[in-house]
Amino acid sequence: MTDNRRPIVVFEQVSKAFGEKQVLRDVSFDVKAGEILCILGRSGTGKSVTLKLLIALQRPDRGKIWIDDDEITSMNASGLSRVRRKMGFLFQDAALFDDLTVYENLALPLARLTGRPRDEIDSAVTNVLKQVGLACDTQKTPAALSGGMRKRAGLARALILNPRVLLADEPSSGLDRITASEIDDLLLRQRNEKNTTILIVTHDVHGARKIGDKFAVLDKGRMIAFGTAEEVESSEHEIARRLISER
Repeated sequence: MTDNRRPIVVFEQVSKAFGEKQVLRDVSFDVKAGEILCILGRSGTGKSVTLKLLIALQRPDRGKIWIDDDEITSMNASGLSRVRRKMGFLFQDAALFDDLTVYENLALPLARLTGRPRDEIDSAVTNVLKQVGLACDTQKTPAALSGGMRKRAGLARALILNPRVLLADEPSSGLDRITASEIDDLLLRQRNEKNTTILIVTHDVHGARKIGDKFAVLDKGRMIAFGTAEEVESSEHEIARRLISER
């Protein structure tokens, strides 16, 4: 059956180096609307750099990157601000403001970026915190949360602006298997209920295979495999086959 969904995220022959170190070499892929792409690879192969390029925290040396209909590699600050409002980012360490409560961490971007009245902000924050299971923890600071709760709060903040594209950097890092599985379930629910396009950098093959539609495998800065789990398992590259294997 033909998949007629259009790509929402496109990497086209993207390269990035830091000094003498070539991190990405002519990497190309696309992610369709409502699709979950898991990016796999050994440490230092350019996975997290890929996410930073997508949100324009870094710029590529060559190539083009589209988010929806916007080509972002040469976009100015105001254009990037507009594009980033379509995106959410779940950082590996959750990246919450330590001196703000959970509620305040979520209300801040709404107040700054949307101009909504306070009652609408309250309602939006309450709904997202219910979604991630933190409805009773609104007045806690990040220091009072467990690792799994901090990750949930970070995910809630990433979702508060109802992004079309969600980027997640090692969402299960540092979590036990049960808590990691709960985070996976939240990501799946977000895709299924909101048709959110999700890109995940992960070392967690079990979780990736649970939620991923497609898989991109990076090695030494190059894309060595791309496709479904079954397609990557049939790759000519042994590293790709080993990385997708749960054994």
